Amino acid sequence: MLEVNGLRVTYGGIQAVRGITFHVNEGEMVALIGANGAGKSSTLRALARLLDPAGGNVRYRGQEIQRLPPHRLVEQGIALVPEGRGVFPRMSCVENLRMGAYSRNDLNEIERDLEHVLGHFPRLKERAQQLAGTLSGGEQQMLAIGRALMSRPKLLLLDEPSMGLAPIMVQKIFQVICAVAAEGMTILLVEQNAKLALEVSQRGYVMESGEITVTDEASKLLADPKVRAAYLGE
Repeated sequence: MLEVNGLRVTYGGIQAVRGITFHVNEGEMVALIGANGAGKSSTLRALARLLDPAGGNVRYRGQEIQRLPPHRLVEQGIALVPEGRGVFPRMSCVENLRMGAYSRNDLNEIERDLEHVLGHFPRLKERAQQLAGTLSGGEQQMLAIGRALMSRPKLLLLDEPSMGLAPIMVQKIFQVICAVAAEGMTILLVEQNAKLALEVSQRGYVMESGEITVTDEASKLLADPKVRAAYLGE
């Protein structure tokens, strides 16, 4: 579904992503792990076209997309849940969710999807008319994921969904991520909790200093002594 070849991202003269190559198959959940500053979030932002790549080629379902504007990517089925959630704080939960469907005009299906998303997140249903800025961090993360799902994506880019959350909230968030994956969603997951990311993914890539240094099945990365020592705290 997604083929990335030689992707480079720069900030001024600093190379954040140094010509990485990887792929995501349809129906897979793939984890991108690494230390802070490795270039993981820059990679997702470049794929979603919130950053202009400095070089490389990105294909989505066989079509080059590295020059398309962000809204066109959403229309084609790519949705980003950004690091830091990025909810609209002065809008209600329901208004935030409806914003996720801004590119759609199938009103009846939007209403069905809204109920489906609220079914995944009962907490949001309880707070449907509450302003997003007054929600807890975990609730805002639920809202950011739900908003992305409202665009009916085929490829979901998740950037640090567990960041800053209590363990019980992380568990709830990942239960929904796994449920969405079980429905057939293709997911590229950037996650600081490397153990959790690999436990729920089929394959993984390890990034170091803007480069991909290791790739394998997630179960094998979990068992790799070097990965365990560097990223799993062992």
